Amino acid sequence: MAAGHSVDPARWRAMFDQAMARIVGHFGRVEPRASARTYPLGLLSRAERKNCRQLAEQAGLARPGPMQRLLRYAR
Repeated sequence: MAAGHSVDPARWRAMFDQAMARIVGHFGRVEPRASARTYPLGLLSRAERKNCRQLAEQAGLARPGPMQRLLRYAR
């Protein structure tokens, strides 16, 4: 049974943008910043599997390399 709570999509997006603004500043390059933003959105998506390939596809990327590099090398 659903909890009965609803989330305003515009408010959720604004809060997500605020959180990402705090996080992406820790990445020195543009590529990891973009991956750091799309990765949690992929995890929250309805994708059946949550591996780098499916998350990359969810983000509109042709290959999973950016997601893999984020998880493997980004500090």
